Amino acid sequence: MPREGEIVTRDAVSTVGPDGEPQRTTRRFPRITRDTARPEGGGRAASGDAPAPARQWPMLTVAGTVGLGLLFTAFDVFRYGTLLIGVGLLLGGVLRWALPGVGMLAVRSRFTDLVTYGVLGVTIVLLAMMVQPDPKLEIPFLEDILHFTIR
Repeated sequence: MPREGEIVTRDAVSTVGPDGEPQRTTRRFPRITRDTARPEGGGRAASGDAPAPARQWPMLTVAGTVGLGLLFTAFDVFRYGTLLIGVGLLLGGVLRWALPGVGMLAVRSRFTDLVTYGVLGVTIVLLAMMVQPDPKLEIPFLEDILHFTIR
């Protein structure tokens, strides 16, 4: 039994109202946001009745590609491993651009995700192609920058 002056509720209470009384609020996302909005592509990539891995296939594809690249790198196939990591990030950018719902692959807004995945992917691919010995790509001004900064 409740004591005198104690607030009694039957449902879960989310917040306290302006009058100090408990107020039940919904967990649904508001139509007009006043705070951080969830990313546009944050919905499921497959229907709700599909098993959890099928609903998150874009994220699992990118994570699997990057994981395979890390495994190659661990087994001393450094150039191909890092190339695979960069290609995995570029694949994430392509999936984020092409699909309306990418599940957990959507972290920020679509534009920010595209720029982040693209810049990181291109940078890692370029660095993987420039790794010594026998670089597949040489950029002449990088050696000058290196000599200038080390002096």
